[in-house]
Amino acid sequence: MSASDILQVRSFNRIVAESIGAIDDHFLGRGRPMGESRLLWEIGVDGAEVRALRERLNLDSGYLSRTLAALERQELVVIVSHPDDRRVRRACLTQAGLDERAELERLSDAVAERVLEPLGDQQRRKLVAAMSEVERLLRPSLVQFALEDPGSDDARWCFEQYFGELDKRFDAGFDPSLSLSADIDELTAPQGALLVARLHGSPIGCVALKFHKKSPAELKRMWVSPTARGMGVGRRLIVEAEKQARQNKARVIRLETNRTLREAISLYRQCGYVEVDAFSTEPYAHHWFEKRLA
Repeated sequence: MSASDILQVRSFNRIVAESIGAIDDHFLGRGRPMGESRLLWEIGVDGAEVRALRERLNLDSGYLSRTLAALERQELVVIVSHPDDRRVRRACLTQAGLDERAELERLSDAVAERVLEPLGDQQRRKLVAAMSEVERLLRPSLVQFALEDPGSDDARWCFEQYFGELDKRFDAGFDPSLSLSADIDELTAPQGALLVARLHGSPIGCVALKFHKKSPAELKRMWVSPTARGMGVGRRLIVEAEKQARQNKARVIRLETNRTLREAISLYRQCGYVEVDAFSTEPYAHHWFEKRLA
């Protein structure tokens, strides 16, 4: 990326921060910084688990605790523990918090109107369309990638979505019991690894690896949620998987795939995977690929 591109991004960030009042400790004139106001909005009328807030906003635990404590002192938020597990805490808005959130909604609408008011109809349409495109392009930067316990709830959910999609797309459906294995123990270190992509704390994709010491690593269960496609998540999952393979001393990655997964086949080729002769007895495979790692 060029220096001029970086300068343009920084300039854009500054004007957005100024236009919405993000640089003022009294965001929207309410006497509190933007972080506290954003947290009120995220907690919402139904409340939210503290863990979910931390993951959704990608916040440091200490910062989140301090911000929630500040809102508690203002009597806008109460923190309650789950009766069966005190480690599970939930943030809920008090009546004063609900009233404050409603006022923040009103003031936020007023800020948006102030941005649009000086513009003509055509300029407004161009600005709103540009904002929509910028939001779409910025979303990938919020995606987080991390190693995941293959037995976790999120991992199981990803696998269920993956199996369900294969069952719909394959000509004869898909039965996991007939496919070559990628069991929990095979995807747990040091035998393997599972990577999950998350957006606002929610899983949107996964990829698994099986390691075989000096033999090629296997890439398995590559899946991206339909809601996240077009954001480059699949390509980044492959990059992260290759990093894990290198760290585990693998020199080659292999994979097999079905002919109906045309998007995946195209992506593998773009990422440097070369089609080779069949190296497995996977009953659902029509194409076999491998890539030598630098």
